[in-house]
Amino acid sequence: MRKSIYFRIFLATALIVFISFSLLGGLFIALSYNRTHNENRTLMFSTLRETTVYIREQIHHHGIQINDESLDPWLTMTAGVTGFDLLLTDSDGMVIACSEILPHHIGMSLPHYLLDFANLSNYEILRSEMGDLYARTRQVAALPIVLAEGDIYEVFGYLFVTSDLQAFRQQWFSISGGFVSIALGVMVLAFLVSFIAAKKQTEPLIEMANAALRFARGEFEERVKDTGRDDEIGQLTHAFNAMAESLENSEKHKRELITNLSHELKTPMTVISGFAEGLLDGTLPRTDDTHYLGVISSETRRMTRLVRSMLEVSTLESAAPSTLFESNFDVAEVVRIALLSLGGKIDTKKLEVQADLPDDEMIASGDKDAITQVVYNLIDNAIKFSVDGGTLDLNVRQQDGRVHISVTNKGETIPEEDLPHIFNRFYKADKARSSDKDGVGLGLYIVKQILDNHNVDITAASKDGVTTFSFSLKNTSG
Repeated sequence: MRKSIYFRIFLATALIVFISFSLLGGLFIALSYNRTHNENRTLMFSTLRETTVYIREQIHHHGIQINDESLDPWLTMTAGVTGFDLLLTDSDGMVIACSEILPHHIGMSLPHYLLDFANLSNYEILRSEMGDLYARTRQVAALPIVLAEGDIYEVFGYLFVTSDLQAFRQQWFSISGGFVSIALGVMVLAFLVSFIAAKKQTEPLIEMANAALRFARGEFEERVKDTGRDDEIGQLTHAFNAMAESLENSEKHKRELITNLSHELKTPMTVISGFAEGLLDGTLPRTDDTHYLGVISSETRRMTRLVRSMLEVSTLESAAPSTLFESNFDVAEVVRIALLSLGGKIDTKKLEVQADLPDDEMIASGDKDAITQVVYNLIDNAIKFSVDGGTLDLNVRQQDGRVHISVTNKGETIPEEDLPHIFNRFYKADKARSSDKDGVGLGLYIVKQILDNHNVDITAASKDGVTTFSFSLKNTSG
C-alpha cells in the first residue's frame, strides 16, 4: 500500500509527540514516586521523633508509666493528623498502646528482629508485616524510648510508626494519574493539530501532482491556487505556476509554428504537385516544359530555404547566451561585407546606397558571425521592401560607449498595429511584406533571436514610407 507524504508527515509528527511525552511521562512518574516516597519518609521520621520526645517528657517530668492509658488519645490524634499508624510496646516488644480506635493489637508481641531494628534503625525504613499484626506489608520506622540517669540508659519501650504501602501507592497513583490524564489530553490535541497541519502542508503538493497529471494530458491552462503563503510551499507554488505558464506558452508557440509551417509549405507543395501532374498527364503543353520545370525548381528552392531557416531557428532557440563566441570585431567591416554580398540584389532594384560608415575601426563586442547574420538579414529585408530606384541608408556611429547600427529603406509604411509583431515567426504584414515571394517569414525572427541572446534590443519605426531598424552593441574601442 502506497503511503502519501501527508500520512508520512503526520506519522512522523505523531511519533515525535508520542516519544516525547513517553520520555517526559516516565521521567515525571519516576520523580514523582521518589518525591512522594521522600515526603512520606520525612513525615514518618518527624512523627516518630516528636512522639518519642512527647512520651519521654510524660514519663520523665510527669511520672506517667509507659503503659498509661492517657497516651492512647495522643497516639490516635497524631495518627489522624499524619495518616500513619502508631504502636507503643514495652521493653519486651509487647504492644501496650496503639493509635487505632479498636486496639486489637494490644497484648500482641512483636518479633525480636523488629526490636533489634528499632535499636539500630538510625532512621531507616523497614518493610514488614510486623509478625501477625498486619495482613499486608507496611513501611515501618521505629525508635526506642530511652531515659538517661547519668551514664545509665534505660529502655522503657519502643515506638513504631507504620504506613500502609497500598495507601502510599494510591497517593502516588493519584498524582501520576493526574499527570497522565493531562498528558493524554495534550497528546490528543497535538495529534489533532499535527493532522490538520500536515493536511494543510500537503494540500498544495497534492494539487500540484494533480495539475502535473493534467499537464500530461495536454491541459496546460491548469494552475495551482496561490494562497499567499511566503514560505517554501508558497515559493514552490509560484515556481510551479511560472513553469505552467512557460509550458503553455511553449505549447502555444509550437502550435503556431506547426500552423505557420504548414501554411508556408502548402503553397510550394501545391504548385509543385500541380505542375508535375500537369506535365505527366499532358494537361500542360510540352512546349512550355522549361518554364514549368523552372517554376517547380523555384518552389523547391523556396522549400529548401524554409527548412534551412527552421534549422537555424531551432539552433538559436536552443542556444544559451553563454555559448556565444564573444570576440571584438569591426562593425563597419561587417556592414561592408554584407553590402558586397547583397550587391546583386541592390543592383536589380537599382537602389542608391548611402552608407555612413566611419573610416576608422569601430570595434564592438559580440559573436561576429551571428552579428554578421543580423546585419545581412536587415539589409536583405530592406532591399526586398524598398521601392525600385529608392534609397538604402546604412549608418554606424559611436555614442555613450556603444556602437549604434541602423538600416533604413523607402517603401510601403508598416502599419502601426503590425510593428509589435514583425519579429514573430512567419509574420507578414499585408501591405509591407506581401510582395515578398522569396522570403519565408523568418529573417526578422532570426535577427531578434540572435540579439536576444546578446541581451540587445532592436527597434523598428515606420512612417511616411520610411522604415528604420536600429540596434547597438557594446563599444570596446580604446
